[in-house]
Amino acid sequence: MSIPRRAVLGAAALPLAAAAQSWPDRPIRLIVAFPAGSVTDSLARNIAEPLSRELGQPVVVDNRPGGNGVVGTMAMKGAAPDGHTMAIMSVTNAALNTYLVRNLGYDPLRDFTHMAFLAEAPYLLVVPPSSPARSTAELMELARRRPGELTFSHGNASALIGTEQMSRMAGVRMLPVPVRGGPEALTEVMAGRIDCTLTDLVAGLAQAREGRVRALGVTSRGRFPLAPDIPPVAEGVPGYELIVWFGIAAPAGTPAPVVARFNAAVARVLGEEATRERLARLGYAPRAMAPEEWRDFLQRQITDLTRLAREVGLEPS
Repeated sequence: MSIPRRAVLGAAALPLAAAAQSWPDRPIRLIVAFPAGSVTDSLARNIAEPLSRELGQPVVVDNRPGGNGVVGTMAMKGAAPDGHTMAIMSVTNAALNTYLVRNLGYDPLRDFTHMAFLAEAPYLLVVPPSSPARSTAELMELARRRPGELTFSHGNASALIGTEQMSRMAGVRMLPVPVRGGPEALTEVMAGRIDCTLTDLVAGLAQAREGRVRALGVTSRGRFPLAPDIPPVAEGVPGYELIVWFGIAAPAGTPAPVVARFNAAVARVLGEEATRERLARLGYAPRAMAPEEWRDFLQRQITDLTRLAREVGLEPS
């Protein structure tokens, strides 16, 4: 006697459903592929506490920096796909590395289960307070009158790509000055040694309030809710947009019921006022996505950022 296919599928689904009911049965390790104190680390720790409460098990942040995010991401890839090891995915380790790192040991679309999206934020375009530019349009006009003379500092690949793309869209040419990280890029502008930079939103706003820099625009397409008084760069460079973002992934093969339960827990946490206030202090707006929506978003980001990296002449290393 043959067994109906529906019965077979139903029986196969029982272990997965049971796993989801008992999950998590021990602490969840949330790998951060960047150093303690980094923006990614701060975001992870601000999410871990309410997630621990929501899931009934500790969510433990595990910093595994190195190799532009490769070391920690590979550690997550090699873990058991049981929902107890995950990693924060950012613009760098989830998207830019696919182009910038030769022989990358992971494929962020094929090798991971896309658990939940977390948050996004724009950069802030700032100039020294002594700059004659009081808007993005005025800064681009200065650059147009002085081709190749105005400088911009950058401490990471996304800031470099974003500034080069802004210049290209405006039809101007500025001189890139690489530095060791975003804080140094901002410090150089504060000191008046560099003409502009794209900086972390919260850090830039803090210095702007003290009069140490002048904020010209946010890199979101429209006004950003956490900085509503600052116009978008797109007012001076039509069509321009650059955001940084974070999500969570787990090893490929993580059971679908676990993914669904975790995604729903993240959505509830992101909807809490306390969590929104925590993220706002970091400069991030929470954004919940279904797992398939998060994967589709990542695929578009990889395509767009790879194109931009090639256009501005970045070479893989």
